[in-house]
Amino acid sequence: MRTPRITRSIGLLALTVSTAAIGVTAAEEGMWLPDQPPVDQLREVYGFEPSPEWLERCRKSAIRVSEGGSASFVSPDGLVMTNHHVVRGLLGKLSTADNDLVKNGFIARTRTEELPLPGVELDVLWEIQDITDQVNADVTDDMSPAEANNARRKARTRIEQESEERTGLVSESVTLYKGGAYQLYRYKRFTDVRMVFAPEEAAAAFGGDVDNFEYPRFCLDVSFIRVYEDGRPYHPEQYLRWSPSGAQADEPVFVWGHPGTTRRLYTVDHLRFLRDTQYPASLASIWRAESKYAEWASRSDENDRLVSSNLTGVRNYRKFVTGVQAGLQDPAIFDRKVAAEAHLRAAVAANPEWNAKWGDAWEQIAQAQDTYTEFYERRAALRMWSDLFTHARQIVRLADESTKPNTERLREYRDTNIPSIELELYSDAPIHDDLEAMKFAEYLGSMAERLGSDDELVVALLDGKSPRVRADEIVRNTTIKTPERRRQLVEGGIDAVSSANDPLLEFMRVLDTEDRRLRTRYEDEVEGVERDAYAKIAAAQFAVLGDGLYPDATFTLRMSVGRIIGYQEPGGFVEPFTNLAGLYRRRDLRHATPPFDLPQSWLDAESTLDLSTPFNFVSTNDIIGGNSGSPVVNRDAEVVGLIFDGNIHFLIADVIYDSTMGRSVSVDSRAIIEALRKVYDADTLADELTGR
Repeated sequence: MRTPRITRSIGLLALTVSTAAIGVTAAEEGMWLPDQPPVDQLREVYGFEPSPEWLERCRKSAIRVSEGGSASFVSPDGLVMTNHHVVRGLLGKLSTADNDLVKNGFIARTRTEELPLPGVELDVLWEIQDITDQVNADVTDDMSPAEANNARRKARTRIEQESEERTGLVSESVTLYKGGAYQLYRYKRFTDVRMVFAPEEAAAAFGGDVDNFEYPRFCLDVSFIRVYEDGRPYHPEQYLRWSPSGAQADEPVFVWGHPGTTRRLYTVDHLRFLRDTQYPASLASIWRAESKYAEWASRSDENDRLVSSNLTGVRNYRKFVTGVQAGLQDPAIFDRKVAAEAHLRAAVAANPEWNAKWGDAWEQIAQAQDTYTEFYERRAALRMWSDLFTHARQIVRLADESTKPNTERLREYRDTNIPSIELELYSDAPIHDDLEAMKFAEYLGSMAERLGSDDELVVALLDGKSPRVRADEIVRNTTIKTPERRRQLVEGGIDAVSSANDPLLEFMRVLDTEDRRLRTRYEDEVEGVERDAYAKIAAAQFAVLGDGLYPDATFTLRMSVGRIIGYQEPGGFVEPFTNLAGLYRRRDLRHATPPFDLPQSWLDAESTLDLSTPFNFVSTNDIIGGNSGSPVVNRDAEVVGLIFDGNIHFLIADVIYDSTMGRSVSVDSRAIIEALRKVYDADTLADELTGR
């Protein structure tokens, strides 16, 4: 099946929920593919038809950030705008005990002062090609789901390899509609990236976790970085101009970014798996990690500095999952999903031809979730995120995977992805022993709780010691803390890794054996079944509802359409804009206690600022995690804002779109310029943005 072209505006509304907000229409739902914008919808609702030039400018200005966010080119000299929280971890890596760039902020007054950022990749989508037929070419009717999944995996690797060799562009195959279609995205990739400006965290994240996912907001969550090529600032083919006047209430705006993952096309049984198995396990793990990180941070200022990015991320994810879970537990929302699925299944069952082709898909998905429930907890217990853990896994897997033909490897270790792995692996970002030891102790303790202390794998990994002692032993004695040693091991191959006598590598080899076993089972018994079944469901949806369906998010470029409009809460109407005066009022209302205190730069500038300047605003744009750092543009492809959050009512957007009260939250472009000029004395940067 080829990727469906959009010919009419149905979207997912028929599958999800009607909107009843003041003045909000169904036209504002959708994370649209960049080569398939909702042209009819835009013309009918807004009287706007984007030209090919408008679409190309937005597409080639949009950037995907390897840190898990979005960005955009905003000057002819390679200046890139994103969120402070997207590059927060990178700022932490550039910081020292004497100069905390997260806390204190950073500004390069000249190009020579711009700081190189380690291990960062920026991707710009250059070309799109439908490859559905090629991916499915070797799949036959007599194959099992596991065999079909393996055939598609090999085909995707082959297509990507051939594309990179032919074009020189980074090539990535993208699964759409959970297997209903496939596209090949070709990217220009940039790795010489340098920090230009970041405000103090107290300004970027004013209100902290208390105000996270709330509104009204008063955050300058913006940073600027610059792309270099051959040692000089890069001159992009396309970039976004800065709006001289900003946006107004009720104005249509467009967000171009990279939403990470949504699950709106999931079946009811798949959503039940999330609600009853995956999310409860995730929340238990998140709460445990948050408690451990907070306890460790409280021991010293240096501990607090080192773990602050991790703690912020954990708290953000905890709040997000809690919001989605609350939505799934709401019968009013869940029943709508049940009713929409029943309608679709009834339409399929009523057509003998459709029923023969697609009628069994929902039961196949249900069986796959039953299977995954058997081993989900075990697989989840093996996951960990730390610098040393990631480096060790990469070293061990590179050694194993490099001995195999390219099409037989794990997808992330195919030839086309090796440069990205090496960029991260050979980064000279510092390793902090105390932080790593704490993370390992938390990981081992959590694993022992989840699997049982007598579990064979737990016993082998602990090696007769407590989690804390074993973690300290591994971190203190591993030899892979320098990029030179990591490179030496990788270049030495499997023999060098096997004979390294390194406690962390030995730990990882034991762990990886079980991790691979569970991954294989997942790919064969769950993922393979889902790909086949969801391809059937996608075909049924197109047949019943029309081909105006947008696919779930995949951390690839999408366009969303919305309007700047407030919303009605039980306590009253929430206006769409805040202003700088509101920032100082909120500071005073909360007695300037953290996280409602302001840095000295903002205290000094209060009397000089135009306090009526719009600061943050809300809109109905359809976003999700990964959209952080996305530009908000107007009809002229001019920057009017910068996405940085959604309100609490938008958390359910993972599984359903509802703009009754759900809103995306942005920094207003006018506040960015006002702050650069009057708070940070950064006229040169402001002039570059505004074209002066």
